Amino acid sequence: MSNSALPSPFLAAALIAPVAMVLAYLFRALRKRMVSLLWIAPVPALVASLSGSGSPPLVQYFAPYRVTLELDAPGAMLLGVSALLWLVAGVYASRYMPCNSKMGRFVVCWLLTLTGNIGVFITADLASFYLAFALVSIPAYIFVTHDGTSQAQRAGSVYMALTLLGEALLLFAFVLLAAAGRSLVVRDCMAALPTSPWRDATLVLLIAGFGLKAGLVPLHCWMPLTYTAAPVPAAAVLSGAVVKAGVIGLIRFLPFGHGLPGFGAGLVTLGLLSAFYGVAIGVTQANPKTVLAYSSVSQMGLIAAVLGMGLANGDRGAEVAAAFYAAHHVLAKGALFLAIGVVAATGSARFWPNLLPAAVLALGLGGLPLTGGAVAKLVVKETLGKGLVGLLATFAAAGSTLLMLHFLRCLRAAPVGKVGGRAPSGLVMSWLLMAIAAVLVPWVLYFVVPMGDLSVALAPAALWEALWPILVGGLLWIGLGRWTQFLPDVPAGDIVVVAEACAKASATWGAALEHTETVLRRWPMACLSLLIVAIILGALMLWG
Repeated sequence: MSNSALPSPFLAAALIAPVAMVLAYLFRALRKRMVSLLWIAPVPALVASLSGSGSPPLVQYFAPYRVTLELDAPGAMLLGVSALLWLVAGVYASRYMPCNSKMGRFVVCWLLTLTGNIGVFITADLASFYLAFALVSIPAYIFVTHDGTSQAQRAGSVYMALTLLGEALLLFAFVLLAAAGRSLVVRDCMAALPTSPWRDATLVLLIAGFGLKAGLVPLHCWMPLTYTAAPVPAAAVLSGAVVKAGVIGLIRFLPFGHGLPGFGAGLVTLGLLSAFYGVAIGVTQANPKTVLAYSSVSQMGLIAAVLGMGLANGDRGAEVAAAFYAAHHVLAKGALFLAIGVVAATGSARFWPNLLPAAVLALGLGGLPLTGGAVAKLVVKETLGKGLVGLLATFAAAGSTLLMLHFLRCLRAAPVGKVGGRAPSGLVMSWLLMAIAAVLVPWVLYFVVPMGDLSVALAPAALWEALWPILVGGLLWIGLGRWTQFLPDVPAGDIVVVAEACAKASATWGAALEHTETVLRRWPMACLSLLIVAIILGALMLWG
């Protein structure tokens, strides 16, 4: 191994730590303790994110394989908050997950998925990024099927099918990128993309592949099934950190320095469609985890709209703005999933002290003033602009408020523990830490990055602009409560249910055609009759 520069050594340590823990699991003496040590694996990644961005690339050689590691501003933000979520969720998992025969594969897949999640934020060459992207996606199948129920197996099948589809799309895109740039370094490939003869095809493949991972409509259907089936700590990292592999992919592989109005408008349209679609379907759900899944569809759609505006206008500032918004989503959505487990384990007498912090986080996704969500929406405001897109994004904030109030109602109605029950202290402390981080960390980033000043964020006009969509969303929620009985019964996964019905119909028709062919083959005149018909049709075509 050799280094071509002297950047932060924590970049390498961030990847080595979880891999080393996977290898340590091979030793019987360490297996029983590994669950309680999961929180250690993301610590080097957290330290690496705090060391700052802009260091020279780190090139490592694992003959004959070459890995290039680099940390930029969007990667540093997403790496830091993702590492924090993985750390807290690791503590949570050690208290939440039962110790049984399935625990071993859960631990190994946790560490492998963590390795991939860290890798997508710091790898700077196509081969390494693709490997990291595969690691953050494929091992997570074990999270989805962990319970072993038929619903979990179905969710796992849908998840894996769409995951492999996304991998295939990105593989084609990366081949075209490498051919255009004559290099595997991402920076070289992106410099050559605008003049590539395969530019349009490459961009379509990139948006489709990364958009699938981010859960954009219509390739979002894996998300509600996956998050509903996975255990709470796994659902927290999947919804908060893992899905950001699609976001960082769009940030890294779209040419924001070159204005592409056509592709930008397409991505904005796709994003806004996802933002409103997630709300429309989410309010028909009753399971709190499913509601949060559709909320992720909506929030990822808004991030896509931000990136689309940046791509259309050639605005590189959209990269940092989208990463900032995504960083808040990592913290808030991870904390809300952890809250579900805490509430379920808490008796009704202690219910409200846990529900109230969850309400602050939930409304923060709509932009509640003084929360992390408010500052996140303030950061993306300039990129979205004051035109139609900005107006629709504001209405989407009202929709997010509506959906989050519906989530709180579903959470309130969910089964709880014994009347005098108390959730384990490890669960409560973990989720409260994430709740505090979701409020405070975006404000810290707002000044450190820097993204603005306090006078702008706390101006009365800014506070009112953040508040009125919350009030509109509250009014919509009140109206929804009176018309709940008229809402359609939409199953989780929506589009995939239609696809499954079509597949069953196709199988039925296929079996009928096969039976018909078998019968015709038994008829001596069938082959001769078909041949005569073919000859007559051919003659008529030639004559015509």
